[in-house]
Amino acid sequence: MTSFPISTDQISIQWLSKVLNCEVSNFHIEPLGEGIGIIGLVTRLTLEGQNCPKTLIAKFQSPSADNRAIAHLFKMYEREYQFYSQVLEQVPVRAPQCYHASFDPDSKAFILLLEDLLGYRLGDQVKGCTVTECEQVVNAMVDLHSSTWQPDHLNEINYHNTDFQVQGMIDGFTAGWPVVTENFSHLVSRETALKGSGLSENIKPLLEQIMDGPVCIAHGDMRLDNLFFGQDHVALVDFQALCKSAPEHDLAYFLSQSPSQVILDDRDWVAYYHRQLTGKGISYDLELCRDRFQRCTLYFLCYAVIICSALDMANERGRLLGETLLGNALNSINTLDGFSLLK
Repeated sequence: MTSFPISTDQISIQWLSKVLNCEVSNFHIEPLGEGIGIIGLVTRLTLEGQNCPKTLIAKFQSPSADNRAIAHLFKMYEREYQFYSQVLEQVPVRAPQCYHASFDPDSKAFILLLEDLLGYRLGDQVKGCTVTECEQVVNAMVDLHSSTWQPDHLNEINYHNTDFQVQGMIDGFTAGWPVVTENFSHLVSRETALKGSGLSENIKPLLEQIMDGPVCIAHGDMRLDNLFFGQDHVALVDFQALCKSAPEHDLAYFLSQSPSQVILDDRDWVAYYHRQLTGKGISYDLELCRDRFQRCTLYFLCYAVIICSALDMANERGRLLGETLLGNALNSINTLDGFSLLK
């Protein structure tokens, strides 16, 4: 039995008044739905009362036992709780204000009461982004990474190459690659299908190479569907993949799967990121940055494959999302000659 609500029907006026430190007289809950990549239940609360927010976002564990099992395996609820309880106040990034966060280590249940980002526009991985928006995302990464460089003091946050992460990627890619090569045969040539099949046995050494160097706190799931755009900045959401990893973790995941080729061709984005990072006082070698970026780009084919293999091909948005992120990922790997890293 937890000391906090673990589902919408357990929320009460009394509990909200206590944790928000205000007088809530009434509230209404509406689900926001479970989209691609969301392993939790996200709802919007509309509040009535004195000195309380008009709306806020309440996030819970998934009502689906299968989704909860995945979240527990990868410690996704715990990671997001760690961001809002341990990291947010230490970093100069825009993220939703956290009104309350609770996590139960025994049941792994959690609840977050977060700012409703009204006035922001949610990014769309299918539509892509502009050059200016791409700059805003990279700048936000730099702020997160530079302020958490070599984060030894955050000892509860896992490194990315944990045993469960490695095995999860191996299992997910091995099962998903045949599905993806069949469902997206127009994007995956026979040569690519053959080369890509060798990634499974290279995931563990690839991650060891990626992690061989300075690390920082990485968002872990940096893609347009997890970003809200304001007039001149971006707000980050969904920290369920938070980890200690190479700085290129976020950079490669975002650049290899979210912007279009036109945006990528606008400039040398790795050099831009490196220039912004070192401008914050971080000493870091550009060639090491490029090397880790190449390896991360290849590694994140795993993410594209795992997501694409689970998509409903009868859903138009799901199909377009799959074509976008898989097509972008393969194009980025080919541009960087990423498959040459496979042994």
